[in-house]
Amino acid sequence: MDVNDKIGALDFPGEIHSAGSTNLIVSTLDDVINWARSNSLWPLSFATSCCGIEFMHTAAAKYDFSRFGFEVARASPRQADMIIIAGTIVNKMAPVLKRLYDQMADPKYVVAMGACAISGGPFFYNTYSVVKGADHVIPVDVYVPGCPPRPEALLHGLISLQGKIKAGLSRDQIRQSAFVSQ
Repeated sequence: MDVNDKIGALDFPGEIHSAGSTNLIVSTLDDVINWARSNSLWPLSFATSCCGIEFMHTAAAKYDFSRFGFEVARASPRQADMIIIAGTIVNKMAPVLKRLYDQMADPKYVVAMGACAISGGPFFYNTYSVVKGADHVIPVDVYVPGCPPRPEALLHGLISLQGKIKAGLSRDQIRQSAFVSQ
Protein backbone atom coordinates (compact mmCIF):
# COMPACT_ATOMS: atom_id res chain seq x y z
CA MET A 1 0.00 0.00 0.00
CA ASP A 2 1.33 3.43 -0.98
CA VAL A 3 1.70 6.25 1.56
CA ASN A 4 -0.78 8.38 -0.44
CA ASP A 5 -3.36 5.58 -0.13
CA LYS A 6 -3.03 5.57 3.67
CA ILE A 7 -3.32 9.35 3.92
CA GLY A 8 -6.08 9.42 1.29
CA ALA A 9 -8.25 7.41 3.64
CA LEU A 10 -8.10 10.35 6.02
CA ASP A 11 -8.95 12.89 3.27
CA PHE A 12 -5.67 14.68 3.83
CA PRO A 13 -5.55 17.82 1.67
CA GLY A 14 -2.32 17.25 -0.18
CA GLU A 15 0.00 14.74 -1.73
CA ILE A 16 2.95 12.84 -0.35
CA HIS A 17 5.91 12.37 -2.64
CA SER A 18 8.61 9.86 -1.84
CA ALA A 19 12.12 11.23 -2.13
CA GLY A 20 14.38 8.31 -1.41
CA SER A 21 14.00 7.30 2.21
CA THR A 22 12.00 10.40 3.16
CA ASN A 23 8.53 11.61 2.27
CA LEU A 24 7.62 15.14 1.24
CA ILE A 25 4.14 16.57 1.84
CA VAL A 26 2.89 19.06 -0.75
CA SER A 27 -0.13 21.15 0.18
CA THR A 28 -1.19 24.65 1.11
CA LEU A 29 -1.02 25.73 4.74
CA ASP A 30 -4.66 26.90 4.74
CA ASP A 31 -5.87 23.50 3.57
CA VAL A 32 -3.87 21.69 6.25
CA ILE A 33 -5.12 24.07 8.97
CA ASN A 34 -8.75 23.65 7.87
CA TRP A 35 -8.31 19.86 7.74
CA ALA A 36 -6.84 19.78 11.26
CA ARG A 37 -9.44 22.21 12.61
CA SER A 38 -12.34 20.19 11.18
CA ASN A 39 -11.05 16.92 12.63
CA SER A 40 -10.53 18.23 16.14
CA LEU A 41 -13.72 20.03 17.14
CA TRP A 42 -14.19 20.13 20.89
CA PRO A 43 -17.88 20.51 21.76
CA LEU A 44 -19.38 22.31 24.70
CA SER A 45 -22.88 21.07 25.45
CA PHE A 46 -25.61 23.51 26.41
CA ALA A 47 -28.31 20.95 27.13
CA THR A 48 -31.41 22.30 28.85
CA SER A 49 -34.13 19.84 27.79
CA CYS A 50 -34.83 16.44 26.29
CA CYS A 51 -32.48 17.03 23.34
CA GLY A 52 -29.64 16.80 25.84
CA ILE A 53 -30.43 13.10 26.28
CA GLU A 54 -30.11 12.59 22.52
CA PHE A 55 -26.80 14.47 22.57
CA MET A 56 -25.51 12.15 25.29
CA HIS A 57 -26.75 9.16 23.30
CA THR A 58 -24.74 10.35 20.29
CA ALA A 59 -21.62 10.44 22.43
CA ALA A 60 -22.27 6.92 23.77
CA ALA A 61 -20.95 3.65 22.43
CA LYS A 62 -23.44 2.90 19.65
CA TYR A 63 -23.06 6.17 17.72
CA ASP A 64 -19.74 7.34 19.26
CA PHE A 65 -19.14 10.74 17.71
CA SER A 66 -15.50 10.53 18.82
CA ARG A 67 -14.84 8.49 15.65
CA PHE A 68 -15.42 11.66 13.65
CA GLY A 69 -13.17 14.02 15.62
CA PHE A 70 -15.53 15.29 18.34
CA GLU A 71 -13.66 13.38 21.01
CA VAL A 72 -13.12 15.87 23.76
CA ALA A 73 -16.44 17.15 25.12
CA ARG A 74 -15.64 20.09 27.35
CA ALA A 75 -17.39 21.62 30.34
CA SER A 76 -15.44 24.86 30.05
CA PRO A 77 -16.09 27.32 27.20
CA ARG A 78 -12.43 28.38 27.22
CA GLN A 79 -11.40 24.93 26.03
CA ALA A 80 -14.19 24.40 23.48
CA ASP A 81 -14.54 25.64 19.91
CA MET A 82 -18.06 24.37 19.16
CA ILE A 83 -21.22 24.70 21.25
CA ILE A 84 -24.15 22.34 20.78
CA ILE A 85 -27.38 23.94 21.97
CA ALA A 86 -29.79 21.14 22.81
CA GLY A 87 -33.06 22.30 24.28
CA THR A 88 -35.22 25.24 25.19
CA ILE A 89 -33.64 28.62 25.81
CA VAL A 90 -35.56 30.82 28.22
CA ASN A 91 -35.05 34.55 28.66
CA LYS A 92 -33.13 34.05 31.91
CA MET A 93 -30.70 31.64 30.22
CA ALA A 94 -30.08 33.79 27.13
CA PRO A 95 -27.43 36.02 28.80
CA VAL A 96 -25.68 32.90 30.13
CA LEU A 97 -25.60 31.39 26.63
CA LYS A 98 -24.23 34.66 25.23
CA ARG A 99 -21.53 34.76 27.93
CA LEU A 100 -20.50 31.16 27.20
CA TYR A 101 -20.31 31.94 23.47
CA ASP A 102 -18.20 35.04 24.12
CA GLN A 103 -15.76 33.05 26.28
CA MET A 104 -15.09 30.47 23.56
CA ALA A 105 -11.92 30.77 21.51
CA ASP A 106 -12.07 31.77 17.85
CA PRO A 107 -12.95 30.27 15.45
CA LYS A 108 -16.08 29.07 17.18
CA TYR A 109 -19.03 27.19 15.76
CA VAL A 110 -22.63 26.79 16.92
CA VAL A 111 -24.97 23.84 16.34
CA ALA A 112 -28.65 24.30 17.25
CA MET A 113 -30.19 20.90 17.85
CA GLY A 114 -33.93 20.31 18.01
CA ALA A 115 -37.08 22.33 17.51
CA CYS A 116 -36.71 24.26 20.78
CA ALA A 117 -33.20 25.49 20.00
CA ILE A 118 -34.13 26.32 16.41
CA SER A 119 -37.48 28.07 16.85
CA GLY A 120 -38.62 27.87 20.46
CA GLY A 121 -40.45 24.61 19.79
CA PRO A 122 -43.96 23.99 21.04
CA PHE A 123 -43.27 26.04 24.15
CA PHE A 124 -42.84 29.37 22.40
CA TYR A 125 -46.57 29.80 21.82
CA ASN A 126 -47.64 28.92 25.35
CA THR A 127 -45.36 31.19 27.36
CA TYR A 128 -43.67 34.57 27.21
CA SER A 129 -40.38 33.35 28.68
CA VAL A 130 -39.08 31.20 25.80
CA VAL A 131 -36.63 32.64 23.26
CA LYS A 132 -37.71 32.01 19.67
CA GLY A 133 -34.53 30.24 18.62
CA ALA A 134 -30.85 30.38 19.49
CA ASP A 135 -30.16 32.69 16.55
CA HIS A 136 -31.85 35.49 18.51
CA VAL A 137 -29.01 35.23 21.05
CA ILE A 138 -25.91 34.03 19.13
CA PRO A 139 -25.18 33.26 15.45
CA VAL A 140 -25.91 29.64 14.50
CA ASP A 141 -23.83 27.71 11.95
CA VAL A 142 -25.78 24.43 11.66
CA TYR A 143 -29.40 23.62 12.46
CA VAL A 144 -30.37 20.00 13.17
CA PRO A 145 -34.18 19.65 12.99
CA GLY A 146 -36.29 17.23 14.97
CA CYS A 147 -38.11 16.95 18.26
CA PRO A 148 -35.79 15.50 19.44
CA PRO A 149 -33.52 14.81 16.49
CA ARG A 150 -32.20 11.29 16.11
CA PRO A 151 -28.52 10.68 16.87
CA GLU A 152 -27.97 10.04 13.16
CA ALA A 153 -29.31 13.52 12.37
CA LEU A 154 -26.91 15.12 14.87
CA LEU A 155 -24.00 13.14 13.41
CA HIS A 156 -25.05 14.27 9.93
CA GLY A 157 -25.12 17.89 11.12
CA LEU A 158 -21.70 17.62 12.74
CA ILE A 159 -20.20 15.94 9.67
CA SER A 160 -21.74 18.67 7.49
CA LEU A 161 -20.06 21.28 9.69
CA GLN A 162 -16.76 19.43 9.28
CA GLY A 163 -17.17 19.46 5.51
CA LYS A 164 -17.82 23.19 5.50
CA ILE A 165 -14.73 23.84 7.62
CA LYS A 166 -12.59 21.58 5.39
CA ALA A 167 -13.81 23.47 2.33
CA GLY A 168 -12.44 26.66 3.87
CA LEU A 169 -15.80 28.42 4.00
CA SER A 170 -15.97 31.64 5.97
CA ARG A 171 -18.31 31.95 8.95
CA ASP A 172 -20.82 33.89 6.82
CA GLN A 173 -20.77 31.22 4.11
CA ILE A 174 -21.27 28.50 6.71
CA ARG A 175 -24.26 30.34 8.17
CA GLN A 176 -25.84 30.86 4.74
CA SER A 177 -25.95 27.08 4.27
CA ALA A 178 -26.89 26.33 7.87
CA PHE A 179 -29.87 24.00 7.52
CA VAL A 180 -29.20 20.28 7.47
CA SER A 181 -31.72 17.86 6.04
CA GLN A 182 -32.87 15.09 8.34
